[in-house]
Order: sequence, then C-alpha cells, then structure tokens
Amino acid sequence: MRPNGPGGKPVYGGETKPATINRELAALSHLLNKAVEWGWLDHKPATIKRLKEHSGRITYLTVEQIERLLKEAAADQNQQIHPFIRIGLDTSMRKNEILGVRREHIDLERLVIYIPKAKAGAREQPITRGLAEYLTAYVASLQPGTPWLFPSAAAKEGRTVNLDKPFRRCVIAAGLDVKQVVRHTLRHTAITHLVQAGVDLPTVKRISGHKNLSMVERYSHQNGAHIQSAMDKLSDRYNTKAS
Repeated sequence: MRPNGPGGKPVYGGETKPATINRELAALSHLLNKAVEWGWLDHKPATIKRLKEHSGRITYLTVEQIERLLKEAAADQNQQIHPFIRIGLDTSMRKNEILGVRREHIDLERLVIYIPKAKAGAREQPITRGLAEYLTAYVASLQPGTPWLFPSAAAKEGRTVNLDKPFRRCVIAAGLDVKQVVRHTLRHTAITHLVQAGVDLPTVKRISGHKNLSMVERYSHQNGAHIQSAMDKLSDRYNTKAS
C-alpha cells in the first residue's frame, strides 16, 4: 500500500483488496486490545480505522447449482470434499470451523455441533436433520479412534487444514466459475437461502454466528423475489381489510 495516490488516498497494488487489509487491521486491533486487557500496555496506542469496502453483490449458489456441485463432489477422488461442502451448505459454517470439528463436538440427538473457537466466540451450531443423518453415516466410515471429522495422518495436527484444490476441481466440474465460487460462497449460499426462505434475521444471525445483525442485513437484499413476496402479503392484507 502506497500513500501517494490522487488526493492523498492510498493506492493498492496487485490483488490486495480493502476487505483483505481490514482483516489484518482487525487482527492488529484485537491484539492491542488484549495487550491492554492483560496489562502489557497502559492504553491502546492508536485508533485503527478500517478502509471502506465495496458493498458489492454477494455470490451464492442456486438450488440447481448446489445439486451439480454436490454431485461432482461425491464423485471426486478426495473423499473429504463432499462432507466439507455438504456441511458448509447446511450450516453456513466457515472453513476453519468445519475442518476443526472433532467427533466429540457433534451432538446428533440435540442437532448441534459445538465450535470452541468460532470467530465471534465459542458457540453451538444448529444442524439440519438431514445433515445429522449424513454425518451418522460419514462418522461410521472413519477409522475407529480418529478424533477429527477430517483426519489427516500427514498433517501436524492430525487433521486436514486445506481443501482448496479439490474444491476448485469440483467447481470446475460443475460448470461454475472458480473466480466467483470460492469456499466462502458455501456460507453465503446457506445464509442467503435462509433469508429467502423467510427466516427472520435474528434467527439467521443465531445460525450463522455473526457478531451483529447489521452483518446479516446485507443478505436480505440479494434477491428481490422474497422481498416482493413480502410486499404481496402486505397488499393481500390490505385488500382483505378493504373487502
């Protein structure tokens, strides 16, 4: 980043975007807050301002695209990519949350997955009954004694930490754009379809694990169909009252 652009505005080189820089700034701000909390600093030495991010349209998958992606994932040589995608679509969980699941964290009776290190703090992630049935079969296929849901004997922690290559392979096989459909698209898809299904935003926030409601509200503008449906209900109510 070079502070010598037109009007004194910073110039961004390469593919670095404000959102990427903001994540780094957020991490730095968090570390400074912790330093003050732990007594390492008397006060926070600076106020870290975030850069303005482009509020573009959120990319999400249609039902037909979801079916194609899951079909290709089921046929892929990597046996972990299908459960990874399925969990992402059925829960809106983030990549690290999914790959960090231990078998002991899954409560199929209560239909929740415990996430000890979620972005906004530890939480219980609700899951669908369909996913619970799927996980029952998937867990049964794992080697006995394996603590992780996505084990990897070659990894330092004993679990998989990256599924980028098989994910991109499945996206391409499904005829989708790898520049548009990334891992986080699974999360966007789940949240967007919850909103379009008419689920209230506080409930969506509870499911998605967002820190505040404003972060969920942007999903309510992704498709006009559900909004128009709400307006039709208002119109129907007025017409009923008038008749």
